[in-house]
Amino acid sequence: MSLNTLILLPMKYSIVLIFLLISALLSAQTKREWGLEIKPKAGMLVAHRGVIANIPQEYAQAIEVSLYFNTKGLKNWQYDYKFPIVGVSLFAGKVGNQEILGDFYGSYGFIQLPIIRKPHYALTAKLASGIGYGTKVYDPVTNPKNAAISTHVNALICLGINNIFYFGKNQLSFSADLTHFSNGANKTPNLGLNLPYLGLGYGRLIKQREQYRGEYEEVVYRRRSINLTGIFSRKQIFPSGGKTYSIYAINANYRKIYNAKTGFEAGLDLISKQAILGYKPDIPKTQKDILQFGTYAAYVLPLEDLHFVVGMGIYLRDKYQPEDRFYHRIGMRYEFKNHILVNLTLKSHWAKADYVEWGLGYSF
Repeated sequence: MSLNTLILLPMKYSIVLIFLLISALLSAQTKREWGLEIKPKAGMLVAHRGVIANIPQEYAQAIEVSLYFNTKGLKNWQYDYKFPIVGVSLFAGKVGNQEILGDFYGSYGFIQLPIIRKPHYALTAKLASGIGYGTKVYDPVTNPKNAAISTHVNALICLGINNIFYFGKNQLSFSADLTHFSNGANKTPNLGLNLPYLGLGYGRLIKQREQYRGEYEEVVYRRRSINLTGIFSRKQIFPSGGKTYSIYAINANYRKIYNAKTGFEAGLDLISKQAILGYKPDIPKTQKDILQFGTYAAYVLPLEDLHFVVGMGIYLRDKYQPEDRFYHRIGMRYEFKNHILVNLTLKSHWAKADYVEWGLGYSF
C-alpha cells in the first residue's frame, strides 16, 4: 500500500465522522428547516514560521456555498444551546501565493453554537472540520519554496464567529474565522496554512417551519465514564521525502459531564512513536527507550453522542525529547449506543502538528 493511499484513507474516515456529526444533530428531526448561503471571504496568509515568511504575496480570496439546517428544539440539548445551526459548506479560493500554493478547494461539516440569540439577530461560534485539496505542493525541483504543504489532500479546520441578521426568510451574515489546511505531519514539509478571513454572506430559507413547542426528547448523558482508546497514526520526519514511521498509542481517561455544555477529562498516554528512531540516528535506541508517557487534562463540549475535546498534557517520560515537553490535543470523539467510540484528534506541540490520532475505543 502506497503512502498516498495511507494518507487518503484517514481523510476519508474524517468525512464519515463529519456526516456522523450532521446525522447525529439532525436525527429525530421530522420538521427540518433548511436554506442556502453564499459567502465571499477575504483575508491573508499568516507566516507563522520564519521559513515561510517569503510565501505570503497576495490577499487570500475565497467563496463558500453552504447548505444549513436550523435545529427546532426536538431534544432538550437544542434548547440548552439556543438552537444550533448545522450544515455542509463548499470552499474554493486563493490562499496568498498563486505561483507557489495554487488554488485550494474543500468541503466541511459545521455547527454554529449561538452565544446570543434574538428574534432578528444571532451571534454564533463556529466549529468545522473537513477535507481540502491544493493544486500545488512542495517539490524539490519544481516547487522548492513551498515549505507549507507537501500533499494535495489535507485536513481542513475552520473556527470562527458569525453575526447573523434575519429579515424574514433572508439573512445577512458578517463573519471572522481562521481556516487551517494541514496533513497532520503525514508527510514533510508540513508547516500548514493559517488563513484569517472576513466574510460577508447572504442566505435564504428554502423550507421554513414553525418553532417546535411540543414534548422534546430528553438526552441522558453518561455523567461519568472511563474510556480506553487504541490509537494509530503515521509520521514522516525531515528531511523532506524521508522515511515514514508508524505510531502506536493507548489513551486512558476519566471523563465527567457536569451539564449539557460542560465536561472535563483527565488521562494518561502511552506512546510508541517509531519516528523517534530517526532522531539523532547516531544514538542506538531500543523500543523501550523510545516509549513516551504523559498525562493530560481537557475540556469537553458534549453534543449528545459527539464530544469536542481541547486539552493540554506534559510528558512524564520522554528520554530523547525530540519536541517540546508539553503537548496539546484538539478534535472530536463519537460514541455509539453500544459504547464503542471513534476518535479523531490532532496532537501537536503548540502550533506545530505532531500527528493525527485515529482511534477506536470503548467507554466503560
